[in-house]
Amino acid sequence: MKTFKLLSSQESQQLLSRLKIRFEQNMHRHPNLNWNDLDGRLRHNPEKLWSIYEMERTGGEPDVVLSIAFDGIYRFYDCCIETPKGRRSLCYDQQALDARKENKPLNNVIDVARAMGVQLLSEQQYRHLQTIFNFDYKTSSWIKTPEAVRNQGGALFCDYRYGEVFTYHNGAQSYYASRGFRVFIDIE
Repeated sequence: MKTFKLLSSQESQQLLSRLKIRFEQNMHRHPNLNWNDLDGRLRHNPEKLWSIYEMERTGGEPDVVLSIAFDGIYRFYDCCIETPKGRRSLCYDQQALDARKENKPLNNVIDVARAMGVQLLSEQQYRHLQTIFNFDYKTSSWIKTPEAVRNQGGALFCDYRYGEVFTYHNGAQSYYASRGFRVFIDIE
């Protein structure tokens, strides 16, 4: 269940300032987009601004990517070089967490993403984002797993090695200090 809370005026202003700096320093991700348009949309969507705050708080370094923006919708993605530090060492979902008999992680990817009000990247989104900038050189990220794979106990993750994106599988109950997850959120 998502726990929505309003940011204070100071938290909102600090977040918007960080997002603006990142936006301006990375114009190659979104040429021809105007910060003022985006700023207004963010201020009018306090619930989504809180979700972006959670992306930032957990180390995702959220930013807009132009090739993802369509039909007047701005899509924020995690743009950190390695999988977000505040979202690592988690198994895939609650079923996987319940299946662990020993050394259970603190939580699972699906529930954390839901609580943040964001969506897990699909393999296609992960691969597309890697065409804009490369990330996960030393880490890996869980991705949205097809039901057919999940029903057999597995889950998928990706990373970037040797100039290529690789997709792998693991038991959904596994977790590693170098594996986290990446997310996105749309702002209309």
